[in-house]
Amino acid sequence: MDILIEKCKRKLRLTQTKHVREVMHRIGWSNRLIALRGAKGVGKTTLMLQYLKMHGCDGVSSLYVSMDDGYFTQHTLSEMVDTFYKKGGQLLMLDEVHKYAGWSIELKNIYDDYPDLKVVVSSSSLLNIMAGDADLSRRCLPYDIYGLSYREYLQLVHGISIDAIPLTDLFDQPDKVCNKVLEACRPLEHFDRYLQEGYYPFVLEDRVSYPIRVENVVNHTLEVEIPQLCGVDMGQVRKLKSLLTILASGLPMQIDITKLSALIEVSRVTLLGYLQYLQRARLLNLLYSDESGVKKLQKPDKMYLENANLMHILSLESTNTGCVRETFVVGQLRAVGHCVEYCQHGDILVDHKWTIEIGGKSKQGKQIASIDHSFIAAD
Repeated sequence: MDILIEKCKRKLRLTQTKHVREVMHRIGWSNRLIALRGAKGVGKTTLMLQYLKMHGCDGVSSLYVSMDDGYFTQHTLSEMVDTFYKKGGQLLMLDEVHKYAGWSIELKNIYDDYPDLKVVVSSSSLLNIMAGDADLSRRCLPYDIYGLSYREYLQLVHGISIDAIPLTDLFDQPDKVCNKVLEACRPLEHFDRYLQEGYYPFVLEDRVSYPIRVENVVNHTLEVEIPQLCGVDMGQVRKLKSLLTILASGLPMQIDITKLSALIEVSRVTLLGYLQYLQRARLLNLLYSDESGVKKLQKPDKMYLENANLMHILSLESTNTGCVRETFVVGQLRAVGHCVEYCQHGDILVDHKWTIEIGGKSKQGKQIASIDHSFIAAD
């Protein structure tokens, strides 16, 4: 136990709180069991450590532990929690809980047996933390963590602060919103840089190694998380990488599933399963014409990589500008909880109501001119 406390203190000494994301203040930290879910690299670990440092963690009443620590080869989680609690523990941060076998049952028991202990866990977005071996749905409050929005990037990297703008305000008062933004910055000045290297928070640490670190995130997800959490054979990882490379080119965005399955040498059903895994891993965004009626292994109407950074880094050729634009818009909207569906008349349908056509500054929007609640998103 002492070694875990020492490791926690060492990590906290190296944790900086100069750049703190807004999601920190949206999480209900007072709840007894919280789950932070997200893709590797989006900053879940940093978020947990920053919270502890900002609230004076002493390693006695508050403790951060990584669940892949060698300590757990000799000790169980329940054993560690019992010792921590008896020594005055009040808040426990368990990072990468999916790397500990039997995590859900032990978490349920900890929740039930220690009613005045608060627990925060982080997990891969691939893990359905509500559907483990134990029922945590009534006990756990989940939060989905995404990479940096363009607004967050401007704030953290360039010191440009702009309040969050609800989508309805943008639609109802576009001039007012635009004037407010223009008072703070020139939006296009840093936009291309963000699309290439601004989504993952480690851009704050080192831009030179950024592409390598993104590739490492993708490789870890494909080679470790998907085989472990989805049961995909390691021999299929090469095909998953090939699939992402094809999709990174951006052409065509509406892909013939039969042709694509032939390209990567898997059956159509297997390919559809892989697409679902990649979306859960936050490497893809799949669009359907009716999100609420999507059935398992249904063919998506359109697909994109989860963020534009992946396109620029994984593509073997120059990226398609139109696809980069659409990837950006779809990703930004989904990250804040909007329902985004495929739309035959425009590019996307948002929250079952707003039709949006995406393009460059010369976009005319003739195909949506007669549609109510329709808009053009132009860069």
